[in-house]
Amino acid sequence: MNIDSSPIERLKCQIHVLLDFLKRWLDPANLEKLRPQLEFQTGVLAGFALVASVLLGITNCSTQTTIQQRLDEDLISSLAEVVPASLHDNDLLQDTITLPSAGYNLDSQETLVYLAKKSGQVTAVCFKLTAPDGYSGAIHMVMGIDRDGNILGVRVLSHKETPGLGDKIEVSKSDWILKFVGRSLDNLRSEQWAVKKDGGEFDQFAGATITPRKTVQAIHRGLQLFKAHQARLINP
Repeated sequence: MNIDSSPIERLKCQIHVLLDFLKRWLDPANLEKLRPQLEFQTGVLAGFALVASVLLGITNCSTQTTIQQRLDEDLISSLAEVVPASLHDNDLLQDTITLPSAGYNLDSQETLVYLAKKSGQVTAVCFKLTAPDGYSGAIHMVMGIDRDGNILGVRVLSHKETPGLGDKIEVSKSDWILKFVGRSLDNLRSEQWAVKKDGGEFDQFAGATITPRKTVQAIHRGLQLFKAHQARLINP
């Protein structure tokens, strides 16, 4: 196959002209004449800024793919904790639906839902949710729900709760978060979706009631979001 070499030749010519210009411009005698001029000093600063910007852009482009790959790996790991691998044979990151969630106080106008499918049928869903009003700030979680509305698992992704008190919502610190497995809107009444101090089903922490209270409330709202769109989610 013949390749048109004219663009390559033009590029070589342009590079040659540019290099020739730089060689003459950077000649010590020429620089000595230009150095006292304000335009020269401004140009040098602009040149350094341009080089720095180019290098920063190259670095960003070269690392962007790697960063996104690491983020995807972390997300897959989190999703795997709340949706068992036995329930799906698809790529969760590729099978998604976006739901409006502004009315559920989950700190998001829309929620991206990952669909777990087995032989083409939806067996479960999972999505991120947030309790925006934790004791020390937002509590970010991920929750898995089977097609019938039962919780498969909940994990805390990040929070700023008090170490030794509120951080018991982490599965690495206590088994409290595991108590949600199997819970649903069908097997708990609305008033039971609260900590025991408020007349509900779930334990609070000694010295840290707000953290579990707000976590329970957010999970309850997440189930309500699922229930409102259940038909669409299990039959996309």
